[in-house]
Amino acid sequence: MEGTTAGDRTVTLKDLADELGIHPSTVSRILHSDAEVARGAASVATAERVRELARKRGYSPDPQAAGLRTRRTRLMGVIVPRLSDLVLATMYEGIDEAAAALGYSTFVMNSRDDPEEQRRRTDTMLARRVDGLIIGDAHLDGGLLQELTARKVPFVLVNRRVPGYPSATCDDVLGGELVADHLWSKGHRNVAVIAGEPYASTAIDRTDGFVDRWRSLGGKVPPKAVVWSRFDTAGGREAAEDILTHCHPQPTALFAVNDFAAIGAMGALRSHGLTVGVDVAVVGFNDTSLAAELPIPLSSVRSPMLDIGRTAVQLLKRVLDGKMVEPVRLEPSLCVRESSA
Repeated sequence: MEGTTAGDRTVTLKDLADELGIHPSTVSRILHSDAEVARGAASVATAERVRELARKRGYSPDPQAAGLRTRRTRLMGVIVPRLSDLVLATMYEGIDEAAAALGYSTFVMNSRDDPEEQRRRTDTMLARRVDGLIIGDAHLDGGLLQELTARKVPFVLVNRRVPGYPSATCDDVLGGELVADHLWSKGHRNVAVIAGEPYASTAIDRTDGFVDRWRSLGGKVPPKAVVWSRFDTAGGREAAEDILTHCHPQPTALFAVNDFAAIGAMGALRSHGLTVGVDVAVVGFNDTSLAAELPIPLSSVRSPMLDIGRTAVQLLKRVLDGKMVEPVRLEPSLCVRESSA
């Protein structure tokens, strides 16, 4: 039975009930229920006697037992495509930090961006009775979020957004616009985009932000100059090879919607005898810690990754508290380095 240790023994609900001459269930309702329920459990005088004795004996409830009563585990589940991804790992640091400050624990699982694996991981977390989910692998074309909503599972999205659901993301459209403004100001007119995976809002929004701003400035982006790819170095290299083969005239600037894709593209350019920052400008996105340390430092849009993770926790706490939650987009900035300067 729950209770508090006093000296060498634990003060329990039964101890308090025996001393007061009332039933333990009455004591429990007075100490653990809200005021309305407590008033129905006993008279005001009895309730005051119970609370006074509990204070005197130093009784406080066992938080694990309290969790069983409230069905709250104070545990948040986090699902990401791959925690080996530096961007997601940084966001998870922010999530874990903010959750701990609120008295929650977290655990994370990888889905590999596979819809079936997403469902399996989600079911595993719900079986562990998490209070809510922070989902970092949302697909724009997936039905999982609708299923979770129908099941009344509390959740928010992080890193990627889907219209109609609460999310904490970078303002990816603005990030793409910043790159377009930068490359235009440097005199580039033939550009190409390594656009990422078309099921992810990060890819769609960053690409749309760039292309729409470029066109508003008077530029053109031919269909062959936008190549969808994986969010990794191999995907970036393959996309850059495709661009160098099929785009004529050859672009003088590449925008990759992910730093790792940008690094892969830089390797492809080098293998073609082109010098990054001289023959072809390259700009990435997220400004991971690698960007500034490359042999040719990479220009990149800085995403506030830690703050995005922290914000996701704050949003989920509001959802758990039954409050209305709107999507939050945090503002990026552009870090210009040798690769495009």
